Amino acid sequence: MDLLITLLLIGAAFLAYRAYAANRQRQEVAGREAADLEAARKVADEDVTRFGEELQRLDSDLLITELDEATRQDYQRALGSYESAKGSLEAVTRSEEIRHVTEALEDGRYAVACVLSRTRGETLPTRRPPCFFNPAHGPSTTDVDWAPAGGQPRQVPVCGADADRVAQGAEPDIRTVPQGAGRVPYWQGGPAYSSYAGGYFGGYAMSGLLPAFMLGSMLSTDWDGSDASAGADGFDTGESGSADGRGDYGSADGGGDYGGDYGGSGGSDFGGGDFGGGDFGGF
Repeated sequence: MDLLITLLLIGAAFLAYRAYAANRQRQEVAGREAADLEAARKVADEDVTRFGEELQRLDSDLLITELDEATRQDYQRALGSYESAKGSLEAVTRSEEIRHVTEALEDGRYAVACVLSRTRGETLPTRRPPCFFNPAHGPSTTDVDWAPAGGQPRQVPVCGADADRVAQGAEPDIRTVPQGAGRVPYWQGGPAYSSYAGGYFGGYAMSGLLPAFMLGSMLSTDWDGSDASAGADGFDTGESGSADGRGDYGSADGGGDYGGDYGGSGGSDFGGGDFGGGDFGGF
């Protein structure tokens, strides 16, 4: 009888410990998710604010310009994207929903690029991924070879200003995010910023407009470059977008839908991974 009581007490203690451990694990997970959400929300809010300021300056410039219908449509598209980004940010309840904010910002900045091209009488820009170094720079204009200190060069899409900086051996203007007591490039920020980056770049994952190593990294389990070679060998990056970059993301002359199928299978997730925490692209 005493042995049975002892065994029952041991069993009850074991079950109590299991319940305690499971509850503590849930609390830890919930705490990490809350911290990730707060971090991503703050960074996304900074991007939304910056885009709003850019639109204010653009509005002041356009007051002295007579707009044709196409330019007016592009401008309204930019304003609508800004409102969408603000609304999505207010509605966010999980860190993975941040991608809806940055998707809208990416779309709005392409619309702004179209407005500027039209008012200058220039050919409309081909829809390209945002500048890798800082998506707030707007659509990239070219691809350059770049590597952080001590790393191997990789080709990344960049804006004209950063292309000039890299060509002159200067440091690009990199978007940094808080981590610990300092700041790091957003691609080293860890899983909290996976959705943030996914909204900017995920829609181009299958368009043929991203370098193969970036595509492979997006589709891997970690965006730390450990599986980057799979992108070059295992994925055809050229089928979903035409050679001139039109694909499903709007025609080069701006006459099509800005988004097309934007936000579909390519934009739904930034590879489903945790955005890694190591050096970008396996450099």
